[in-house]
Amino acid sequence: MAMAKANFARRKATAIFNTTVVSSDALRYSFSLSSTLSRGFASGSDENDRGALGGTCLNVGCIPSKVLLHSSHMYHEAKTSFAKHGVKFDNVEIDVAAMMGQKDKAVSTLTKGIEGLFKKNKVTYVKGHGKFLSPSEVSVDTIDGDTAIVKGKNIIIATGSDVKGLPGITIDEKRIVSSTGALALTEVPKKLIVIGAGYIGLEMGSVWSRLGSEVTVVEFAPDIVPSMDGEIRKQFQRSLEKQKMKFMLKTKVVAVDTSTDIVKLTLEPSAGGDQSVLEADVVLVSAGRSPFTSGLGLENVGVETDKIGRIPVDSRFSTNVKGVFAIGDVIPGPMLAHKAEEDGIACVEFIAGKEGHVDYDKVPGVCYTHPEVASVGKTEEQVKQLGIAYSVGKFPMLGNSRAKSIDDAEGLVKIIAEKETDKVIGVHIMCSNAGELIHEAAIALNYGASSEDIARTCHAHPTLSEAVKEAAMATYDKAIHI
Repeated sequence: MAMAKANFARRKATAIFNTTVVSSDALRYSFSLSSTLSRGFASGSDENDRGALGGTCLNVGCIPSKVLLHSSHMYHEAKTSFAKHGVKFDNVEIDVAAMMGQKDKAVSTLTKGIEGLFKKNKVTYVKGHGKFLSPSEVSVDTIDGDTAIVKGKNIIIATGSDVKGLPGITIDEKRIVSSTGALALTEVPKKLIVIGAGYIGLEMGSVWSRLGSEVTVVEFAPDIVPSMDGEIRKQFQRSLEKQKMKFMLKTKVVAVDTSTDIVKLTLEPSAGGDQSVLEADVVLVSAGRSPFTSGLGLENVGVETDKIGRIPVDSRFSTNVKGVFAIGDVIPGPMLAHKAEEDGIACVEFIAGKEGHVDYDKVPGVCYTHPEVASVGKTEEQVKQLGIAYSVGKFPMLGNSRAKSIDDAEGLVKIIAEKETDKVIGVHIMCSNAGELIHEAAIALNYGASSEDIARTCHAHPTLSEAVKEAAMATYDKAIHI
């Protein structure tokens, strides 16, 4: 992980806070550069002491995966869709090395950009592995082999998360890989097994499926992406199946054999039953992530963790130890880069004596496959469980003129609102660019808007966002174009 020492100061105030950030989380520098404070934030590495700024998200997560998702989508479109638009090729080939080079270039450019922002904002950072000596001191074993002591009146733990392993499965990042290894394969595997049908597994499975792999997703639970709205999830799975991804749900891995050139997984139903063997060239273990809190010396200062390693904090991100704070993936809440960023901003605002706020019920989530799936707020299942009387409005992308005109009309928009007040409490979108459309809904939820508020807002034509307007109309009245 990387350590950084930075000065945070309130605007027009004489008090200066000396704050140390123990960080590898995907906080992306924003929580210090864009808050009401001046100067200071650090984000670094926790995996193999790579010493590059940006944490998991920028180096081996959000950013490189989106590069490969885009590149693989371009290849798939060239093979399957370009001809009907009058764009023809004699041959379309995959150059994996060039694709990886483009990914590495994007990562390098962005990490250097953060270094530039650090320099501009006078942030000092130390590359290495940090461990608490006291509530105000951290010892850093630097990547140069030295030891540095960093002191701070306030210390923020932002070390992010690491890949969650599975019992009996050893990740070698060659044939049995984590998401990190899946981002660096040197050739397209003929057969790829993905263990885990969450966001990361489906995104990476989608990348290699488009490039020609035969992809099978093995999931212990009865559904893919359990946190997703049930109706959207079913349509999403059908879409992925049309793309030739296979699913084995209610299935667990009981043994792995790597003694030959082919990896063999022994599977059986989650509830028990007859076993079967599935073979692959590469197996991606995508069973989630765990908070990175071991090896930080938390026990040296008495910082408490729960049974899965998360650090409990109060509403101001304070741990049980005075002057020690925690944010991002190491505390409860969604393990998302943008949630971590909001945590960071709120935390330093509190340290500066101001007010901060993060509402975890209104954090958008996006699965960047094609079509994308994005959501904010509550699912229909959650609303039912809470006993809230509600209305639902839906609009299919087949009724949207922009989606039809670009021949990409798969999916729908679904809006859930309180029946009595019409207040929007959940929005779920499946379509191309759903990850961009969802933010209109996020603003609506944050400001307590009704579906009628959205419906009566003029939307440019022709745009995909008109589907959001139509779904809103369908929630409190009825849509026009269906």
